[in-house]
Amino acid sequence: MRTEAAPGSLGAYNEMVDDSGRPRPGMGTVADVLTRLGPDGLAERARLRDAYLDRQGITFSLSGRERPLPLDLVPRVVGAAEWDRVEKGIVQRIRALEMFLADVYGPGEILAEGVVPRRLVTTSNHYHRAAFGLVPPNGVRIAVAGIDLIRDEAGTFRVLEDNLRCPSGVSYVLENRRTLAHVLPEVFAGQQVRAVGEYPERLLDALRAAAPSDVSDPTVAVLTPGVHNSAHFEHAFLARRMGAELVEGRDLFCRDDRLWMRTVRGARPIHVVYRRIDDEYLDPVHFVPNSLLGVPGLLNAARAGNVAIANAVGNGVADDKAIYPYVPAMIRYYLDEEALLPNVETYDLADHDQREHVLADLARMVVKPVDGSGGYGLVIGTSATEDQLAEVARTIQADPRQWIAQPIVTLSTCPTVVGDGAVEPRHVDLRPFAVNDGDEIYVLPGGLTRVALPEGSLVVNSSQGGGSKDTWVLDEGDRGLDDDGRPTPPRVTRVRRSAVARQSAPVSADERLRQQEGQQQQRRSTPAGPGVAPC
Repeated sequence: MRTEAAPGSLGAYNEMVDDSGRPRPGMGTVADVLTRLGPDGLAERARLRDAYLDRQGITFSLSGRERPLPLDLVPRVVGAAEWDRVEKGIVQRIRALEMFLADVYGPGEILAEGVVPRRLVTTSNHYHRAAFGLVPPNGVRIAVAGIDLIRDEAGTFRVLEDNLRCPSGVSYVLENRRTLAHVLPEVFAGQQVRAVGEYPERLLDALRAAAPSDVSDPTVAVLTPGVHNSAHFEHAFLARRMGAELVEGRDLFCRDDRLWMRTVRGARPIHVVYRRIDDEYLDPVHFVPNSLLGVPGLLNAARAGNVAIANAVGNGVADDKAIYPYVPAMIRYYLDEEALLPNVETYDLADHDQREHVLADLARMVVKPVDGSGGYGLVIGTSATEDQLAEVARTIQADPRQWIAQPIVTLSTCPTVVGDGAVEPRHVDLRPFAVNDGDEIYVLPGGLTRVALPEGSLVVNSSQGGGSKDTWVLDEGDRGLDDDGRPTPPRVTRVRRSAVARQSAPVSADERLRQQEGQQQQRRSTPAGPGVAPC
């Protein structure tokens, strides 16, 4: 088992062992299991994993092909004290970003005072004037966030970027845990790992809390672009786990500034839409006029206060990569605090001096388009040819607002099973997910660890051939003593006061399928009634 980094990755923080070569907390048992199984045993478990994922239908789309999720067998482990700081930093960041969005779509005080340049906001492709003055029923614009973190050479967690529109990947967090427990159960022996299974319930509570105030038992729908979307597995997974409706744009319509769903029993009101569609395609009345994915009039219904859209329209201005360098200043401005999680140093290429500095040292920079995602358009100076660097320089000079640059940070490494069961270090990042119900910001313990599978690669995105890991946050058993000298009680999940009480239990997808099958059988034997609407 090789734990040292590849030759091109010198200085990377090692998630497996410390500087003295001893396993880090929680990794001792993992190392013992890997050694005991050896390459042959790990290769066999990898075959079991692939068969299990294929049988369960846990896939993602890459280049138009459905593939089993590339889950690595070695978990990533984060200590309890370390996670506590990460969790607090994420909560702090989301609070500031919420206030920033309310400000830029309202009074604009942070722009008037010059803390964030007005030009960056007004020129952002994701600043939508159609969303100005549109306030969600409970004031929450960021119901779900995915904050991408890396660990630098010194072992410090840093924020790489914010995802505040339609962050994806949380379904794989839950499925990674279930899959690893199925194919490699012995690695959990003696470990106290915080659970991740409550996320769908937390998300449902947050969505229901976002419903209009005059609705006592809101109906939640997950709006998907359709089965051909690369993240459709996740859309269906979350809808099933929440007991929510899974709908496409053609299943919905607006009438009298209200949103309705077509059913075999007639139109049914929808009060909360968890949309997994980009702003530009969400409402053809206000955005792309020929969009077939969205619902005409949806924004008007939201402005009338009759439906909540999560995440809110226009959130993309806050996760624009050109706005990202100013988030620490937002935290100071709105919260009067210093950022608990530092940013990666970032250059605003619209600034002449910063642009000249970057162009003079382009071979040591990572250059990203401000609207890029999935690793597309990213150029790593050390891996680019001279012709590629020259082309990037010309592109930056032609439109500097559309690019940012960052010094190359060597991502931390974690042992990963490669080839025929060999264990080698690969670079990783981390995407924790957070849910905001208006009263509390819940951060899912761990999140999605993404791993760059090619040796020496720093690109972890699944769309670029990356994989993922189960991420453990240790729940240390010895949590100290209380004032009376007694051990403090273990962590207990409690029902939050903000949760909206249900008048009926959520209906699972299987139960809805049985109901629909029964309705179809009834229609075969009896004529359709006057209230039946076309699907």
